[in-house]
Amino acid sequence: MSTPDQPAATQPPGSVRIGAISGVSIYVRASWLLVAVVIAILLAPRVDQVQPGLGVWKYGAGLVFAVLLYLSILLHEMSHALMALRVGLRVRSISLQFLGGATELDGEPATAAQEFKVAVVGPLTSIAVGLVALTLVPVVPDGLARLAMQGLAASNLVVGVLNLVPGLPLDGGRVLRAVVWQAGGDMHRGTIAAAWGGRVVAVLSLGWPLLSSKIFDTQAQFYDYLFAATIAGFLWSGATASLINARIRSRLPALRARPLARRVIAVPDDLPVAEAVRRARDAGAGGIVVQTGAGSLTGIVHESALLAIPEDRRPWVPISSVARSLQDGLVLPADSAGEDLIRAMARTPANEYVLVEPDGSVYGLLVTADVDAAFEAGTGR
Repeated sequence: MSTPDQPAATQPPGSVRIGAISGVSIYVRASWLLVAVVIAILLAPRVDQVQPGLGVWKYGAGLVFAVLLYLSILLHEMSHALMALRVGLRVRSISLQFLGGATELDGEPATAAQEFKVAVVGPLTSIAVGLVALTLVPVVPDGLARLAMQGLAASNLVVGVLNLVPGLPLDGGRVLRAVVWQAGGDMHRGTIAAAWGGRVVAVLSLGWPLLSSKIFDTQAQFYDYLFAATIAGFLWSGATASLINARIRSRLPALRARPLARRVIAVPDDLPVAEAVRRARDAGAGGIVVQTGAGSLTGIVHESALLAIPEDRRPWVPISSVARSLQDGLVLPADSAGEDLIRAMARTPANEYVLVEPDGSVYGLLVTADVDAAFEAGTGR
């Protein structure tokens, strides 16, 4: 159940809802179980060293550590969500998954300052958790408790520092985007810079096994290269998606509702279909909207429904019978443009929208097909 201020979240497939914070649903995806099992297996030898004789329960200890690790990741994501709410953004959900976590926002930050605050708070939270765990290492009892605290300290410090690397889709990429955005006044230029940063980081991450083997004087194993390739693929695909998205969205400001509007006439809801069609033809209108006797808009006439009425019946059928009710979201300001226009249409998908002037008078009819054609022409497709 979302709060009135928050959008209702659709539960991702293969996930379980474990709760909510400030109206934001929290989900755990099935892929997390795979990570938990891998962590338990990898930690088993170390658990045997610090607590011999546990038998199969050493894997249980590993699972407990996996839960603790993902609780700290949840803190990371919760800090993103709470900061987003604090600066006035809407948050759809938080998900814990294979490579960590994700906080889904409903829309984009309106300013570079909002972007910076929401992005930087996550890594700072992880670093803070890591530092707290590090200070507790000497005071917790030796054995599994100390091993868990050492693991939490190391993992959170690594997550925090790595997430500040300046490349999308990492938090550091969003920080870089905010900085470039603030400096140049162009969000899309900031996104492109951060996306290229993500691509550079992806390529560099492929060389991490060789670099780490020289730093720590160890021999890189096959799974080291496999892990590096997985991370590189994740970073490259995320950065590429951001790059494509930025290039498309940079063209959105040229998309304006007013020039795309079709002429429309408003007719009384009890007017016969035949007379409404005659008035539309005489006015050269491309659409018909229905209003009450008091002048309140009530619907948009469906062309397909209108054409389905035989000619001999049109003088007897009221135009309201072939009109779609004007629900919330089907009436848009005539000056809607760019991302605001696309976002408004996405919230209430329809074939047609009524455009109105600031004084409430009808300006025209916006047809989704016309918007699609204008967008494709603007993006060079």
